[in-house]
Amino acid sequence: MKNDVLLIPFGASFRDLRDGARRAEDAGYDGIWLWDHLRGGGEAGPEPVPECWTVLSALAEATSRVMLGPLVLNIANRQPGVLANMAATLQEVSGGRLLLGLGAGGSRATPYADEQLAIGQPVGSDTERRRALERAIAQIRALWSGTPRGFLRPSPTPPIIVGGFGPRMAELAGRLADGFNAPAGHPQLPELVTLARRAHAESGRATPFAVSAFGGFPGTEAGRKRLMGLGVERSILLLQPPFAELRARA
Repeated sequence: MKNDVLLIPFGASFRDLRDGARRAEDAGYDGIWLWDHLRGGGEAGPEPVPECWTVLSALAEATSRVMLGPLVLNIANRQPGVLANMAATLQEVSGGRLLLGLGAGGSRATPYADEQLAIGQPVGSDTERRRALERAIAQIRALWSGTPRGFLRPSPTPPIIVGGFGPRMAELAGRLADGFNAPAGHPQLPELVTLARRAHAESGRATPFAVSAFGGFPGTEAGRKRLMGLGVERSILLLQPPFAELRARA
């Protein structure tokens, strides 16, 4: 099982994130992830957050070995065709180290709906947002395959990882994507993993499919064994800024 870190961007500066990424790489971690939010929350109220893709692009130059990915991009905030070119570019900049995490965005019941509304993006229903994600994946894959010709094509093609919290997103991930990400502490994680893998098998696609889980669980052998027993290939540890206490991976 791969061991990754997610550098929480709320309240972090770019220097914090860059230095944290370098420490994680030096400590032996396999991947570095960032959340895609435009502002953070907390006891002091909303706070600025460095933009996810800009930071990932800079981290591609600041590191040399670790995989890099957003956990996960809200597809409502970036036009899918443009995102396809962005991803192909970052794949080239990083030397093939991109894991493209995609998600449907927060529902109207979440605090993150406010940041989407603030930039003029409506927040659709659960069904509308899932359908938008399906269309985005289809358009990205089409452009990557050379339809129409002339667009930058990534080499190798980065895996698309769909993040979700319920069975519909797990099924979507298995049917259309190359991986599924869910919270490690989700009470239905075993069922979600099984559903995603079954949907991938029934899709008839021969590409590999990987499951990842995020949370504060790594560091204990019992936590690792539980995830490995569920078939989780990547564990993602959440870290708070300024990331100065990041220690070598056990």
